[in-house]
Amino acid sequence: MTTPTLTPYRSRLHPARAGFARLLHAEWTKFRTVRAWPLVLAVAAVVTVVICELGASGSTTSGGGPEIVHGPGGEQVNDVFRYYHRPLTGDGTVTVRVTGLRSNDGQGVEPWAKAGLLVKKSLTPGSAYAAVLATPGHGTRMQWNFTHDTAGPSTDVTTTPLWLRLTRTGDHLVGYESADGRTWSKIKDVRLSGLPRTVQVGLIAGTPPHQDVHRAFGGTSETYGGGEVKATYDHLTFQGTSATTAWQSTDVGASTEGGGPAPHNTPNPGTSSVSVNGTYTLTGHGDIAPVEDGPDMLQMSFQGVFVGVLFMTALGALFVTAEYKRGLIRTTFTATPSRLKVLAAKTTVIAAATFTTALIAVAIGFTFAQRALRSNGFSPPEFPELSLFDNPALRAVVGSAILLSLVAVLALAIGVILRNSAGAIATVVVLVILPQILSFAFPLPAAQWLLRVTPAAAFAIQQGVTRYPQVQHNCLPESGCYPLTPWNGLSVLAAYTVAALLLAAWRLRRRDV
Repeated sequence: MTTPTLTPYRSRLHPARAGFARLLHAEWTKFRTVRAWPLVLAVAAVVTVVICELGASGSTTSGGGPEIVHGPGGEQVNDVFRYYHRPLTGDGTVTVRVTGLRSNDGQGVEPWAKAGLLVKKSLTPGSAYAAVLATPGHGTRMQWNFTHDTAGPSTDVTTTPLWLRLTRTGDHLVGYESADGRTWSKIKDVRLSGLPRTVQVGLIAGTPPHQDVHRAFGGTSETYGGGEVKATYDHLTFQGTSATTAWQSTDVGASTEGGGPAPHNTPNPGTSSVSVNGTYTLTGHGDIAPVEDGPDMLQMSFQGVFVGVLFMTALGALFVTAEYKRGLIRTTFTATPSRLKVLAAKTTVIAAATFTTALIAVAIGFTFAQRALRSNGFSPPEFPELSLFDNPALRAVVGSAILLSLVAVLALAIGVILRNSAGAIATVVVLVILPQILSFAFPLPAAQWLLRVTPAAAFAIQQGVTRYPQVQHNCLPESGCYPLTPWNGLSVLAAYTVAALLLAAWRLRRRDV
């Protein structure tokens, strides 16, 4: 009788892959069978959702503020300035020499005060425009449609006169700068789609309000307001077709009972004058720029994530330190001598479990928080309506889930290094939570430094307000402002996590259990 030959089972996976797959399964089994760990994860999810909603429910807006002005792209904008202008029909060129720009209110001139030439679709606030401008602190600029800005030569108009020229050809506006009025340098050629045949062209004078911030452990004091500049010009020339040869002065953005622009109808109107020798003098206040102040509705929807960090820290640390405490790590390393594979498997399991749970919790928390904010008056048109699946909301939701997952992995890596639950948890709290708290009390440069170089920078992923370089603002942590961009901030936490994992791997290979 012939004995049948049995073919041994062979996995289709590469032996290393098959071994790592079994190790992953073993670590996942540990995670789900130790009841405390899934329980902590579930509690973290619930607490995150609840605090997101409660935090938003406690936020209120007074409403009744100034009329909201929207730019061509739908963004909220400031569009208030002194304008000395006339119509231009078709193509044309306007040239002027800016001879000075200084403060007219007894305080220093703001770095982003403006004097120069501007072509505007109409006198309606928020309408499309292009301008070539001289500023005290940022040189010559070509700016258009509020959110766009290109730098020219770095001439300080408060000390050095300069020539500016703005040329229109159809929808194209080209800005030029010259030191002597003969040799010209092009700054930028921009296209304003839909520009009508007849536009307004002329001189502009304006300045952002003065801002003064004092920060200390006792709190923050910020004053905001005022500001007026005096701009002087000569050699103003106009080439083109115009329905009138007369120049007019308008305080653009000054409101009246009937609405719309109103020359000289403002509590502190600007002035315009022309001397017999051809010198033009404009005084003006207000700014033409995007709005950055006001509450960040996106960031206000993620207050539960800050508390969720504590739960993820505890979970990540305990997932490895519990084995050290009970001596079970010896059994793990006996079954799998490759310690780096064990670390990789634990990292994969804790990262996947925390990210999946955090993504669901943060998405639900954001939805509930937005509903609560809208019921409290944070609604269009003053505040944008945010959808979960549109940027920047989607970026903030996914980024917050990554943040929580990275914190758990960071805690696991530090747990491997220290082999102590309390030490690992305390270290992560000091790295991620403490800088956030200290930034509210430290002087502004030190606070911004903390939020650049520590893992707390990762909370920048929740920012919803776009910061423009041509807008002067004080980046206050208590206002939800972070010095880094959203993804750059999150990458700081990722870098700390990778560094901790590399150190953990090195420590595992160099010492006994």
